[in-house]
Amino acid sequence: VFLEMAGICHKYHVLRLALNGVGPKKTSRLIIKDLLFDGVPVRVYWPNATTTGTRRGMVYLHGGVGLIGSICKLFQKCLELWVILFRLAPEHPCPAQLNDCITATIYFLKNAEDYGVDPKRIVIGGDSSGGTLATVVAQHLVFRRALPRVRAQALFYPFLQAVDFNLPSYQQNQSVPTLLKKRAIRLGLDYYNKKIKDMDGIMRNAHVPEYIWVKCKKWISADNIPEEFKARGYVPQVPAPFSEKLYEMYKEVFDPIFSPLLAEDCVIRQLPETFILTCEYDIVRDDGLLYKKRLEDNGVPVTWNHDHEGFHGILFGIDYGRLEFPGARRNLEKFTLFLQKL
Repeated sequence: VFLEMAGICHKYHVLRLALNGVGPKKTSRLIIKDLLFDGVPVRVYWPNATTTGTRRGMVYLHGGVGLIGSICKLFQKCLELWVILFRLAPEHPCPAQLNDCITATIYFLKNAEDYGVDPKRIVIGGDSSGGTLATVVAQHLVFRRALPRVRAQALFYPFLQAVDFNLPSYQQNQSVPTLLKKRAIRLGLDYYNKKIKDMDGIMRNAHVPEYIWVKCKKWISADNIPEEFKARGYVPQVPAPFSEKLYEMYKEVFDPIFSPLLAEDCVIRQLPETFILTCEYDIVRDDGLLYKKRLEDNGVPVTWNHDHEGFHGILFGIDYGRLEFPGARRNLEKFTLFLQKL
């Protein structure tokens, strides 16, 4: 904060340095290169092994709400091709992040064979807000029929809606690290370069007009959450009185590019097979549960893994020796099994 006030650097620059470290870890198992896909920076991981045919590949979008984030260490160990996209706010204002992801993904789909990847076996995925971006990109590609169809999407504890901040998981985990409710909302508004006005009103859904409630109730409702997830202290809440001022300030959050859970059924039903990881101690747990239901209701196959002891960002807790979170490796192994079936 002091560095930001002094005009030396933005607070998110410091966070990036802390999270990113000194760069990708060298390993004899992988070849790591930084490339440009149609002008977008990409880091590519190739398995350092001889193969007789094309491989599956993955476009991976890191979390950090478009503000911070790095390549998750655990994916550097997988013997698959990983494509990581990164361009961040505030230097590059929203929606530059989404535009970069779409541009680079389309480039990869068109040129996958040049990298030894089967264009029919490409997965798109991401963690946290990277899962948001992956969801939006997958929805966008529904309309790009001339391109190879994405084989699957993988969403690790994604943020998917800004309509109801009082779903059971938001209530139960609002003060649980690593993603506190108030902090998450603040990060989202920073991403959109929006000033915070009446945080209490936003947390109580005062920004949501009646027409949104009517439209989205069939998709976003505690009634769609299995009862087992309501046992831990959930109390139904009445939204705060609607604030026209808050709505006008933040109405962009109801666009599916920010809240992809609001996409129409005609889009959802065309999405590829999906892997979803949710964590019990995570405010966005119910976003994943609601999206799982929407996908299944529209005939999309879903492989769902719920970590009953997990928390937001658990996948970063791998490869730390005695400090490693056991669930992190289990979750990775289950995702690897999903990949191997594609």
